[in-house]
Parts: sequence; C-alpha cells; structure tokens
Amino acid sequence: MLTRTVPVWVLIIAVLVALGIGSFGGILAYTYLVGGSGEASRDVSADGGDTSTAPGAIPFVLSSENSEVSFTLLEDLRGVRTTVVGTTDQVGGTIAVDLENPQNSSVGPIEINLRTLETNNEFRNRAIRAEILESSRDEYEFTTFTPTAINGLPEHVSVGETFTFTVTGDLPIRQITNSVTFDVTVTLMSETELIGSAEATVLRSAYDLQIPSAPGVANVTDDVLLRIQFTATAQAPAAD
Repeated sequence: MLTRTVPVWVLIIAVLVALGIGSFGGILAYTYLVGGSGEASRDVSADGGDTSTAPGAIPFVLSSENSEVSFTLLEDLRGVRTTVVGTTDQVGGTIAVDLENPQNSSVGPIEINLRTLETNNEFRNRAIRAEILESSRDEYEFTTFTPTAINGLPEHVSVGETFTFTVTGDLPIRQITNSVTFDVTVTLMSETELIGSAEATVLRSAYDLQIPSAPGVANVTDDVLLRIQFTATAQAPAAD
C-alpha cells in the first residue's frame, strides 16, 4: 500500500477551516497560503542601482551579514500589550564618505527586501506578506529608500569619532510614496569600516496599511518605528 506525505500547510489549512467553521477559517487559510514562505527572489543590490560618487569620496558598502532593518509597533495580543518587532538582514546600499571634506559625503539608494521581514509569529509573518505589505507579490517584494537631502554633516571627521546627521528621502511601500527623514548616527571605526544606525517614525495610515481582522489582536499602533543598523566596508578601487 502506497503512502503519501501531506504538506504541513495543507494540514494547517484544514484545521483552520474546521476551527473557523467555514468562512472565517477560509480567511485564515487564505492568509496562510498567500503569505508564502518569505523566501527572497534575489539578493538585494549593494549599490541600490546607483554607482555614482563625488570625486574623492570612498564608497562604503553595507554588509548584509552585519546589517539589519527592523520595524517596531505595539498591539494588544490576547489582552496583553505587546511589542512587535520585525527584522530582516536583506538590505543593501552604499554610503560615499569623503574623509577630507565630509560635507561632500552622500548616501545612495537603500534597497530592502520586505518579503523577508520576520517577527516571532509565523501567522503574523504571513499576514504581513499576504495582506499588509503584500510583499508576497513580486511587484511589492522590494522597496528602495532614495535620499533627496542630507543635513548636518560635520566639517571634519576622524577615525573613532561618532557624528550625527539627517537623511530625507522618498520611501515607497506598495503604491504609496512618502517623504521620510531618518536620524542617523555613524562611527568611523577605521578608514575602511563604519558602523551606524538610522531611525524614523512613519504612520501606517500614511501608507494605508490595514491590519486584517485576527482573533486576539487589537489596538495596533499607527506609529511604526523604522530602524536600520549597519556595518559598511570600504569598496576596493576597480582594477584598471
């Protein structure tokens, strides 16, 4: 007699439908199925699609192994106020640093794979991909933050020094693009490595990000904290 292994997701859908007594179980099943696995279709771009730098500036490329993008918000989960954090290491981009004239430094486009964001709850992850960010869809898998202005760069910088500035740019999510300003802190660890973080608060409502109805989930905050922690290393000059 032949036996066939039933995929786990099929069993989960069957249970959800049974527990949901039809329609609600079908909605949960839809979310779980459409949310997909969260697997990236490709690697993020190291330069965000832009390889230009000012003369004298050294391109520092973000290291995905040592960089992370996160969002943080609050929700009531089964009556308990809960902090929700979603993270991904799928972020790429370049910071061009002019060590002699820091005010000539620039930040290139930063590409993020939204599909790979993960929280501590698999069903929430699938809801994010299927219904909130819709990042399971190929056209919404990635977003690219494109800087339009940098303010507060120092006149001088030396190894070991920490400095702060702001970066304003366009951040699209699905079909909506908003201007977002990040507060950035950077430490030049050496002439070939820098570390830093960038933070901004955005509103879910500004992107029309709706939270689907789910048992036990309520009062999700409109404010969402975005954070990028990064390590970037100097890119070796191209060989002639």
